[in-house]
Formats: sequence, structure tokens, C-alpha cells
Amino acid sequence: MKMLSIWIQTARPRTLPLSVSGILMGLALSPNSGLSDPLVMLGCLLTTVLFQVLSNFANDLGDGMKGTDNSERIGPQRSVQSGKISVSSMKKAVVLLSFLSLLSAGLLLTTALPNLTAKALIFYLILSLLCVLAAITYTVGKKAYGYHGGGDLMVFLFFGWVAVLGTRHLFTPNFSLQEVLAATAIGAWSTMVLNLNNLRDIHNDKASGKNTLAVILGGMRGKWYHYFLYVLSSMAWISLLITAYLESRNPYLWFSGIPLIFCTMHIRKVSKIQHAKEYDPELKKIALSTFAAALLFFILT
Repeated sequence: MKMLSIWIQTARPRTLPLSVSGILMGLALSPNSGLSDPLVMLGCLLTTVLFQVLSNFANDLGDGMKGTDNSERIGPQRSVQSGKISVSSMKKAVVLLSFLSLLSAGLLLTTALPNLTAKALIFYLILSLLCVLAAITYTVGKKAYGYHGGGDLMVFLFFGWVAVLGTRHLFTPNFSLQEVLAATAIGAWSTMVLNLNNLRDIHNDKASGKNTLAVILGGMRGKWYHYFLYVLSSMAWISLLITAYLESRNPYLWFSGIPLIFCTMHIRKVSKIQHAKEYDPELKKIALSTFAAALLFFILT
């Protein structure tokens, strides 16, 4: 039971609500809010969770092997670095999760097959492979993109655009402005979470040779970058609510804007932070605000 608890902790359950936020938005913007095909909806959620757990395991492995996770790190202790899980066991877990993720993606595409053209099916198969590759190579390997400032762009794309657009187009081939706005908002919020993580670990990452965008920009410019992401996400979300309201005349949709209040409070807090460890509590606030916004939009659509 103790070992099971360690593996669950390593899966980082607190990251899962953020990972499914884009899926919820894709479902919300689909016909009948994705409820027209419950199996496809459940498949989207399961596949995303598996991809996220794979990413978390690979991140634990990569940073542990490179020595980036060490006693100087401010964030939660990682399993490989602490010795709770061996490198060999984590490698096996990464391989297993890669297989399960692709299996889940394959079953999802089989379920959604009636809605897909041959070209779309091939596209989704390639996209599934790219998701696995991106999850692993974030910190694993000599050319891990997370060590060269590429993490932010990948999070924006995969948590935002891939999640929202990829989910919606399993139900309908029609393109809409709303899905672009939703993808941009979720992607920017998700990138804010990563930036907070990197600002928190900026000194240790720099010393360990992990050149995140926060390390490249520096602490102060990293904050300004954070403000930019806040403005981008807020403008995209407000624009989404306006267009959705004009289309449906559903006044309840405006309740989906409540999380923006907490995001604004968060920005005020970030502007006053002087020490890196103060960023840690802010991660949960943005992650949960993102999930709350997506969930409210999904329920109220």
C-alpha cells in the first residue's frame, strides 16, 4: 500500500484538473456539449489523463537522472530524486504508460471513426504519437526541449490548441472562432502555471543547466511575460463569452467569467512576490481557476 501511495503521488493528481480543462472546452463547443457520444467523451478524458500521467512520470525520470531535482529544489520532492522509485522502475512505467496512452487513443479513434475522414484519422494517429513523444522528451534525453526554453510553447499548443481543437473535431469537422478563442485562453492559462513553476525553480534550474524560458528571461522579465499571458488569456476568454452569448443569448454563460476575478487577484499577488518560494502556492490557484472556468462553461453551455 505504501508503494501504491508513492506511485499515486508521482502521478501528481493535482495536475489532472488542468490537463482536462482543454478537453472540457472542446466538449462544450461540440454538438450537444459532447453528450451526443458519451463513449467519445469518456475516451477523450481517459486518453488525456494517461498522457498527463505519462508526462509526469517522464518529467520525474528526466529531471531525476539529470540531477535537476535535488535538495536545493523548492517544489515537492520527486520520486526518482529521493530514491523512492528506482530509475529502472520509472523507465518501465514510462514504457507502460506510453503503451496505455496509445491504446486508449486508438480505442478513442475507433469509437469516433464514423465522424472522421481517412485524412482526419491519419492526422489523429500522428497526433497521438506526437503527444507521447512530447510528453517524454520534455525532460528525457540529451536534447530535451524543456532544457532549451521550449516547454512554454509546447504547453500552450498541447494543453490549449491540441486539447480544445482536437476534442471538438472528433465530433464535427466545422471550424469556429470560438474554439480558437477557447484554445488560446486555456493554452495561455496552462502556460502561466508552467511559468510559475519555472519562476519558483529559476535559481536551481539555472545552476543545473535547465534553461527554461524563465531562466532565459530572468526573474523580472519572467514576471512581465506572466502578465502578458494573463492579458492574453483574459482577452481570449472574455471574447469567447461575448461571442457565445451573442450566439445563444444564454445569460448564465457569464458565470464562467467568475474565475477571472481570482486570476486578477493572483496577478496582484505575483507583482508583490520577492522570494522564489512564494510562487509555489500560486500554481494551484491558476490551475484550479482554469479548471473552474472550463467546467462552468461546459455545464452552462
